[in-house]
Amino acid sequence: MQDDILTIEEVAKYLRVSERTVYDWAQKGEIPAGKIGTVWRFKKQEIENWVNARLSSQSQKPAETVQLKNILSVDRITFISQSSKRDALVELSEVLANAPQIKNAQELTQEILKREELMSTAIGKGIAIPHVRLSSVTDLVMAVGICKTPISDYQTIDDEPVKLLFMIAAAYNQHSYYLKTISQFSAKFKDTALLNSIYLAKTEQEVFDLLSKSF
Repeated sequence: MQDDILTIEEVAKYLRVSERTVYDWAQKGEIPAGKIGTVWRFKKQEIENWVNARLSSQSQKPAETVQLKNILSVDRITFISQSSKRDALVELSEVLANAPQIKNAQELTQEILKREELMSTAIGKGIAIPHVRLSSVTDLVMAVGICKTPISDYQTIDDEPVKLLFMIAAAYNQHSYYLKTISQFSAKFKDTALLNSIYLAKTEQEVFDLLSKSF
């Protein structure tokens, strides 16, 4: 923060919000910003003045709303061919690592597996939500895996094999947004009709469309 001109990443770290939030604010004109070519830049003094003004006019920023289009795309939905938990997690982490928000693919896979060793992320009804927060992740992002062969070694609470994986990776400073995303997906999949529709889907686009209608 020593330079007078800041990048989106620097502003996000300063404000302790996601880069996506800063980008959205800039696009909507809600934060003082300017463009150099196609890249957003910010003046340090203007950001500090903006922060002071917000602190004096409101006590707290509203929580970020979880919107599927911000965290998932069709290319991060895949039909998993693996039948063991470890292999399925590795396969899906490799898909998630293609997202630009993931800066260290190897660390992502290692930490996903390490988190799973601590406690199973299966939530019942054939669903698991493996998740991590990492400094090498710049913004919350998700991948979805539909298991062609149900995974029977997932240590589920209802003894039902896992057929659907939602893998979430977030930045360290996104704790509340991260928990809200996990909670929202856990709650939505109490709807067995949605689950059955996803299991019967034939294409990644069909899965994405089903999810888009529900979130």
